[in-house]
Amino acid sequence: MDTHDGYHLWADAHAFYDSPLIPDARECAGPIADQSALWEARLAEETPNGALLRSNALFGALNGEGPLHLLHVTHALEEISQHGFLYPSGGCLVGSIYCAPLTADGGGFRMHNLAEYVLTKEAPAFVSKVGDGRTPTPLIFEITRPRRAYRGLAGVDYLRLGAIHLSIYSHLEYLLSHAERHELRETIVSRTKNSTAFLALAAAIAYEGAAVAPAAFLQLLDETIPRLPILGYLYFEALAEYLMLHSTSERTQQLAERGEFNNWLYKEMLFVTFPDMAGKFDLAKFRPAPAQFEALLARVDPTVNAAHAGTYLRDRISYLVAARLFTPGQVPEWRHTRWEFDSLATQMGPLLGHLIHRELRTFGRYPDFYFYFDQHKALQAWNYWNHMDIIAPFNGTMPKGEIGINPAYPDLEYAVYRATRDDAGRVHPVEKLDLTIAPRLVDIKYTLMRNNKWSVPEPSPN
Repeated sequence: MDTHDGYHLWADAHAFYDSPLIPDARECAGPIADQSALWEARLAEETPNGALLRSNALFGALNGEGPLHLLHVTHALEEISQHGFLYPSGGCLVGSIYCAPLTADGGGFRMHNLAEYVLTKEAPAFVSKVGDGRTPTPLIFEITRPRRAYRGLAGVDYLRLGAIHLSIYSHLEYLLSHAERHELRETIVSRTKNSTAFLALAAAIAYEGAAVAPAAFLQLLDETIPRLPILGYLYFEALAEYLMLHSTSERTQQLAERGEFNNWLYKEMLFVTFPDMAGKFDLAKFRPAPAQFEALLARVDPTVNAAHAGTYLRDRISYLVAARLFTPGQVPEWRHTRWEFDSLATQMGPLLGHLIHRELRTFGRYPDFYFYFDQHKALQAWNYWNHMDIIAPFNGTMPKGEIGINPAYPDLEYAVYRATRDDAGRVHPVEKLDLTIAPRLVDIKYTLMRNNKWSVPEPSPN
């Protein structure tokens, strides 16, 4: 990949929230352009909490003056302190130190409700399962904003990384033997071919407005997720988005007044459905039973309407399939599709990239190289962020509150403090730590989201 192509791929993987509410420029010329514009308006203007998409506490922290204060949670402070380094991990923030924003309050800092959930619910749940006596520890990062730092709002959207995954694999595929490469390609083609029923249905809904019962759509989606794991991610993000935008509960309204989406909704939805995912996120397995869909929503938030949610998810997931998994400008013609890898890459390159990225975790000898695949991706991300002078990338699928620290930013000035939580829920720095953020991914086997070490998991890893 040359520099020009790399820049464009990473620019396309980011959502720029600081521009006016206009259709995404890279989709304007494609067949999905009208849908993109309609969804932009619908989410922001026709939902109870849509105003938070453009004005929220996360963006306020990024646009503020003075030091940027972020909270990170770890259950391995002793090991980290011994080595003196804090490593970023992969996931929805690609290669960042996973954090949430803090707001100065009463001599301490008020946590974003995302951080509050991780610190008080999620991390303790994981630690109790590990059973080694550890306790989650909050760390406060105080980051000095460089004068030249990017003042816009560019968030990386991991659902848009498919083309990047495909490109990286094309450069690293010779780590596999000829037979392994052939087997991988055939596996990807087979998975896609045998998922045509769902892909064609989603395309018909997105492009033609096909009338399909939401229950039938969700049932077919559920049946297809095992073959196309990326659909579990799309389903999770669409349902989380729906809950945060449409909830009218008292807590949701209170958080909205603070400029925060209610992250507890999707967290509870995830852990009610899959309690074993605490600390071991695997959204490829996100498949709420269709027959229990209404009961699940009622349990998570009685203020949302299950029938309305079903219709929304049918339309939204179909749009995301077309916009995130098909090659921009391409509308696959299923009947005449040539079921060969190179031909499919022309029409559905992002889908193939996501499938390869997932398959490589368990494919043949490639798990031994998987760390380098993600390290390669992180290097590209850091290079783009440094080009843009982005010190704190955030999850651009939606401004939930997930924010990272760019570990490769030149001359990054920061201080790290161990923190304690007072009776009012505020956190206070109590001890400055001699820790260095290192621009090297921690091996996936050492991350809490995969195993038992180093840092707290990310809510939506890829």
